[in-house]
Amino acid sequence: MATLASEPAPEAPTPESGVDPYDVTRPELYRDDRWHEPFAWLRANAPVYRCENSAFGAYWSVSAYKPLVEVESLPDIYSSETGIVVADLQEGDIRMPMFIAMDRPKHTGQRRTIAPAFTPSEMVRMSTDIRQRTAEVLDSLPVGQAFDWVDKVSIELTTQMLAILFDFPWEDRRKLTFWSDWAGDIELSKDPEKKAERLQILYECAGYFTQLWKGKVGKEPTPDLISMMIHSDAMSEMDDMEFLGNLLLLIVGGNDTTRNSMSAYAWGLSQFPEERAKLEANPELIGNACQEIIRWQTPLAHMRRTAKQDVELMGQQIREGDKLALWYISANRDESVFPKADRLIVDRENARRHVSFGHGIHRCVGARLAELQIGILMEEMAKRRLRVNVLGEPERVAACFVHGYRKMSAELTRY
Repeated sequence: MATLASEPAPEAPTPESGVDPYDVTRPELYRDDRWHEPFAWLRANAPVYRCENSAFGAYWSVSAYKPLVEVESLPDIYSSETGIVVADLQEGDIRMPMFIAMDRPKHTGQRRTIAPAFTPSEMVRMSTDIRQRTAEVLDSLPVGQAFDWVDKVSIELTTQMLAILFDFPWEDRRKLTFWSDWAGDIELSKDPEKKAERLQILYECAGYFTQLWKGKVGKEPTPDLISMMIHSDAMSEMDDMEFLGNLLLLIVGGNDTTRNSMSAYAWGLSQFPEERAKLEANPELIGNACQEIIRWQTPLAHMRRTAKQDVELMGQQIREGDKLALWYISANRDESVFPKADRLIVDRENARRHVSFGHGIHRCVGARLAELQIGILMEEMAKRRLRVNVLGEPERVAACFVHGYRKMSAELTRY
């Protein structure tokens, strides 16, 4: 492992704990917002680092922008088929295939089925509805009184959007948030009882969606994701587990990316009041500020790849079968690409270069919709001259996959 002469070599795991200080899968790093320092060290000294001991087994940490983009650009060498998270399937686990965890050509066919829901013309079609629903949520909030921004704004808006995308019963839409939270929590893999509970909850999700599917079979196509699956060659014959896997992918992807970026809008601008003032004085910066918030937050901290052959990556010998964790959360703080990367800068020139949505063939299919929802929220806040003031440290998700917030006490004021 190469190190820079000006930097100390990494500390050995302490004999007392056996903890590798550069094992960045530890959930407390994210719960306590202490992930910045180990990643900064890794980027400077070991951007491709072999972690031998973690709760998820041995893996390579890819923490800098350049090698991460290289891995993402070579899907025929670095496979997605063994899963997209650092946690491995274990004996007795149920495999749930999903197109993000597939290689070409099957990935291509299934992605093409879903992609028409997120075209520029669809964004135009949906924008009026998104704006109206956002306005209704904001107008229902108290000004000058504390409330939970995550629950009242971030979750509510993203859950409404998911319900529309799936043509899901409106009164049951909070089930989508519940299922997403259980599906995206990789820490559950460490607890057999929680794993069993999770499986039952996901079967409940599958049963509910199976009834929705049956209600659309034989009907004319409609612009929702279930109908698109039914009317496609690539996805119409999915078995139950593949159907569930793709549902969970779309629910977690549609929920967590947008929800946690909306929360980061409130938290980030509260941390950088000079940038908030700049944005309030220059609302034309909203489009760029939206990209910067997504970069600064990075709602999904990592994706996993598995080497299909022996290969060299930045001087490190990766062996066939090795697991690589691509740390988007770290690459988005790479100072060689984003100067003053830890700062949220609303007029950052290259904010769009972030990798929060991934890179290459697996780039998030719903990225445009996430950007649209976050941007409209910011526009409607500006139109009302509303400012979010966060009232204390938020409660964060304790996990190395979904990088987000569970609760955030805030109040609105006028400017």
